[in-house]
Amino acid sequence: MTRAKRYQAPELQVQLLREGIVESVHIAHAVVCDSRGRTLSVAGDAETTSFIRSALKPFQALSVTASGTLESYGLGDRDLAIICASHRGTLAHIRQAFHILWKADIEPNRLKCPIPEGATSPLAHNCSGKHAGMLAVCKQQNWPLDNYLHRNHPVQKLILSQVAEILGMPPDEFIGAHDDCGAPTYFMQLHQMAALFAKLSSGDTLEMERIVRAMTHYPELVAGEEAFDTVLMQSTAGSLVSKSGAEGVQCVARVGEGLGLAIKVLDGSKRAKYAVAVHLLRQLGWISPEISETLADQYLVLSPYKRLDSLGELTLL
Repeated sequence: MTRAKRYQAPELQVQLLREGIVESVHIAHAVVCDSRGRTLSVAGDAETTSFIRSALKPFQALSVTASGTLESYGLGDRDLAIICASHRGTLAHIRQAFHILWKADIEPNRLKCPIPEGATSPLAHNCSGKHAGMLAVCKQQNWPLDNYLHRNHPVQKLILSQVAEILGMPPDEFIGAHDDCGAPTYFMQLHQMAALFAKLSSGDTLEMERIVRAMTHYPELVAGEEAFDTVLMQSTAGSLVSKSGAEGVQCVARVGEGLGLAIKVLDGSKRAKYAVAVHLLRQLGWISPEISETLADQYLVLSPYKRLDSLGELTLL
């Protein structure tokens, strides 16, 4: 992959303004890559490292699309969308995650994700769709169900091998850790995250094309009402696919063009990553001025007195 070390572009700043006076500042890095892994533009350092967190979910879903699990159990795009989701635990989300388990004849108590506070079932957890997808693959492949979150379990090895193949790296070079839901996530450089999403949106494989179609056709399942990923995909009518990760990670790709954008806010701020995303998507021309204004009104205006302002530009390499 092309490295950005030869030119250090300025990092991005997000300022919280209270009646026009700077109250807080967040620092962010961002990079755009193409489907060949080449770094096209950058703000800050393309080699900034972070766990990819839930932005990994579309690639964890590859284990479902590539293994024949969808066909084996008659699962559809709505099921695939919830597998990629960080959802709100609404009744619609819970029912969709349960549908996967029901079709695969798996009891919900097999889910290893936590039961959220105030809920009675792990189906309400925002990662329940991902876990249901992993269990369905295990059932289809006759792999053990009890320890499916272990890093050496065949389903986790399959997921890692698929991610490694996309990035052209040996699987044993990845540093892994458990996400809050118990599933493995991986430590990556920012340009690697951008390259993953560029490949996802390239249309090069039917497996990834189907994941993009499911996410963009059913964005309300991928996150939920008023959630950034859902609103962005609804607003752009399928031209962008978007997936947030915790601790300031946001990834967006331009469907059919093989271009991926990855953002990392260093202090992990959720509000700051949305400000950066709106700012850069407007700069890149991936959203119209009208959509930009709508998103800004929804995610940058925090109160009648507080507003986020993102400063800085992506620099072409």
